[in-house]
Amino acid sequence: MNEIAKPWSLEKFLTVGWTFDFFLVILFGSMYVIALKMLLGDRGKYLILICALTFSALLITQQGSVFLGLLKWSTATIRNTRVPIWVVDPRVEQVNEVQPLRDIDLGRVRSVEGVKWALPLYFTLLQAHLETGDFKPIQLMGVDTATLTGLPSRLLEGNAESLWQANAVIIDEVGVERFSQTRSKPIGVGDSFEINDHEAKIVGICKAERSFFGYPYVYTTYDRAIEFAPKRRKNVAYILVQPQEGVEISTLVTRIEKETGLKAYTEDEFSSNTISWFFKNTGIPVSFGTLIIMGFFVGIAVSGQTFYAFILENLSHLGALKAMGASNRLLFRMLILQALLVGTIGYGIGVGVTSMFGRMALSLGKIPFYMPYHILLATLAAILLICCFSAFLGIRKIRRLEAAEVFRG
Repeated sequence: MNEIAKPWSLEKFLTVGWTFDFFLVILFGSMYVIALKMLLGDRGKYLILICALTFSALLITQQGSVFLGLLKWSTATIRNTRVPIWVVDPRVEQVNEVQPLRDIDLGRVRSVEGVKWALPLYFTLLQAHLETGDFKPIQLMGVDTATLTGLPSRLLEGNAESLWQANAVIIDEVGVERFSQTRSKPIGVGDSFEINDHEAKIVGICKAERSFFGYPYVYTTYDRAIEFAPKRRKNVAYILVQPQEGVEISTLVTRIEKETGLKAYTEDEFSSNTISWFFKNTGIPVSFGTLIIMGFFVGIAVSGQTFYAFILENLSHLGALKAMGASNRLLFRMLILQALLVGTIGYGIGVGVTSMFGRMALSLGKIPFYMPYHILLATLAAILLICCFSAFLGIRKIRRLEAAEVFRG
């Protein structure tokens, strides 16, 4: 017991160090171990390199994920509804733009060969008048009265059939959050509010994707939505279409457009068009793209300059290795190993911090965040490019280095 409790002696530490070096030599080779020791020996510059690459990875990944999350929010209505074909006015380019259709257009779509069913979906922006006297903007959705098609599939409280009750509505989680802000307890099933001087009684709470506007979704039947909203001549915002068995969706889309003169989209096409519209008509991509590019160039500037200074300080050691027979190619590989090591560590820390931020954002539900593997690959490619640029600066200096210079002066 006393032997175990004794503090380690210097000899034991040296033995452990030699053992660790032995494994490094087996894994990388003796010259590469020297390269790693040169890098880790200068703790200041090593930490600066790690911090610069971490910042770049964090900024690129975080801003890219928030941007994709924002684009995902823009197609929330499509993902909440989940139907294969959307028919809209020919002038409509994206799902958040509504040009109402005539009721007769619904019958025209139903008459097209290959259509199993075609149902209306109502959509408009209104104000909800709460019991506390506050007004909150909402997105009123009117689903098919008979089948309730268009309602999100996941209900947290209540059931879909309750929507057939008088003045019934179903709200999403955002609605619960917004409507409860000035109440002593959260709003829930059984409570009510007013829409355009009509009572709206909550019979359910659904799980819906958050929309680009950030307003809560309020679902009711199509007929009741028309009663709630101000009167207008055209009421059909979208026509939802299901093809018959064996009918190709693309074929039916073409047939609907040809026979009705309306615009028909598949679900994927409508989502793609919506995202393309935001690229063309808003400054969102430019804003996020600028931050991502800034992160990339900050990484290049800081890591490149630091790595070059590191090479200058170790020029005498590199010259000595060259004088002892180390080729330029070997020295180049040593520099690349050093750059890739700090790049890998910086990338891992940056992506890890972004993942924690994303977890927090998704739990709060107030920040758009979507990090697919494409973002991780793009960030990895950017960090590797920064590392290669930093190594290139050192390679240029070593290529011009003469071994004899080490022994002069």
